[in-house]
This record gives sequence, C-alpha cells and structure tokens, in this order.
Amino acid sequence: YEQKGELESHGRVEINHMEQSDAELLRTLIQRHLHYTGSQRARSILNRFDRYLPKFVKVMPMEYRRALQEMSVTQNKGAAKVERVKHG
Repeated sequence: YEQKGELESHGRVEINHMEQSDAELLRTLIQRHLHYTGSQRARSILNRFDRYLPKFVKVMPMEYRRALQEMSVTQNKGAAKVERVKHG
C-alpha cells in the first residue's frame, strides 16, 4: 500500500511497503546490528524475518523522491547523448 502523510518538521512523505532490494538491505543492517551488539531482538527478527518483514515500511520524503527521479532523467539523457556520439 502507499500512504502519504507529514512527519513533524520533515515535510510530506510517502509510506510504502518495501521492495525486494529494500528487504535485502534491511536484513543486512539487522545482521550487522546483531553482529556488533549481540541483540536478542535482532536475532529474533532474523529468525522470523518473513513474518516480521510486512511490519516494516519504507518512509521517503516526497521532495527526495522527486530529486531522485530528476537525477535519473538527467543521467538517462546523458547516456543517450553518449550513445548517439558513439554511433553518430
């Protein structure tokens, strides 16, 4: 699901379920936390990761998402120009 809201002093945000790459990053971060702290909570989450995963959400400021999209468009235009020059 997608939800829009406002976090105190952080502006508008989107709240989404995580994609596969987000889930992999989350698992890695929790594994590191367990490694460095010995956290039993981290161990419990990792042992039942598939059950816990739906409880996590991705929160992204809307302005940051817009900036990422603009950067992607700019990079794609630059790559297209390079291709035209190579084949031109």
